[in-house]
Amino acid sequence: MVEKEHPDFLWLDGQLIPWDEATVHITTLEWGGIASVYEGLRAYRHPHTGTLYLFRPDDHLARFAESMKITRMNPVFPPHDLKKAILALLRANKIREDAYIRPFAFFDEVHLFYPSPKMAPTHILITARPYGSHLKTGYKVHCRISSWTRISDNVMPPRAKAVANYQNSWLATTEAGLDGYDSAILLTERGKVSEGPGACLMLVRQEKVITPPVTSGILESITRLTLIKLLSEVLGMEVVEREVDRTELYVAQEAFFCGTGEEITPIVSIDRLPIGNGEMGPLTEKVIDLYHDLVRGIDERYPEWRTPV
Repeated sequence: MVEKEHPDFLWLDGQLIPWDEATVHITTLEWGGIASVYEGLRAYRHPHTGTLYLFRPDDHLARFAESMKITRMNPVFPPHDLKKAILALLRANKIREDAYIRPFAFFDEVHLFYPSPKMAPTHILITARPYGSHLKTGYKVHCRISSWTRISDNVMPPRAKAVANYQNSWLATTEAGLDGYDSAILLTERGKVSEGPGACLMLVRQEKVITPPVTSGILESITRLTLIKLLSEVLGMEVVEREVDRTELYVAQEAFFCGTGEEITPIVSIDRLPIGNGEMGPLTEKVIDLYHDLVRGIDERYPEWRTPV
C-alpha cells in the first residue's frame, strides 16, 4: 500500500478543509511568520486495544493560549474548542496510529511596524499527521555545548512557543551537525545550562535528578513536568530544579533530553566525553519504559493525562 503524502483534511479557523484547498496569500509569509506561535501534541496508540490517546491536550492548549497572549494575539478560539477540533481532525483523517498534531496561530497582513499586531486578524491552523515514536528503539545522541547562547526572557521569551525563537535552535543544531554531533546543548548568557534545541534536559548525579529551572531560558515543557511527577511519585527519585554548570554535565552519571517531539532521548556523550559508561543509563531506561506505557494507556495510572480519540 502506498503511503499518502499528506492527510485528507486540516482545520483552519473553525472548519475542516480539504488539504489541497487550504491556501493563504504568499505575502502572509513576509512579516506574519515572525510573530506566529505553535504547539505540538502527540497521540499514541494502545498496542492491544487500538485506542488512540491524545497526551495531555488540556495542558498543551493552555500553553498555546499563553503563547498567543504573550504575542498579543486575539484569543479567537478557547482551548476547549481547539481540543474538540483536534479530535475531529484526527477522526476525519482516520488516523489510528501514533500521530503528531500542530496547532499554529498567525497574523494576517501584519507588518513589523504597522499595523500593530493587535489590529491584525489572527488565524489558527491545525494539522495532524501519522508520526512514529522512537521510545524503546535504542535511539541516543552525542551532543556538544553550543557556541550559540540561549535566548532570554527579555530578548525573545522562550516561554512563548514562537516560531521565530527556533532560529536559535536551528543555529545550534546546524553547528552541531557540521561538527559531527547529533545535537547541541545551549547555555544561558550567564554560562549556565539551559536546554537542547527544542527539548529540556535532565541529568542524574549523586542519586538525584537535576534539571535547570524555568528561569534558565527553557520552554515550560509539559514533558518535563510529566517526568518530574513520575520520577518522584513512581520511581521514588529526588528531583532538584536549580541552575546547572557546564562541567556538571561532564561528570553526570546519566543525561537525557525530554520534550513532546524529542520524547525521552538518552545523551551518551557531551563534547566527546562519555556520560556514565557511554550508553543509556539504567534510570533513563526505566523512565523511557514508564513513559512509553503511560502515554499509550498500557499503564493505566494518571488517566487524566490521556484523552481517547
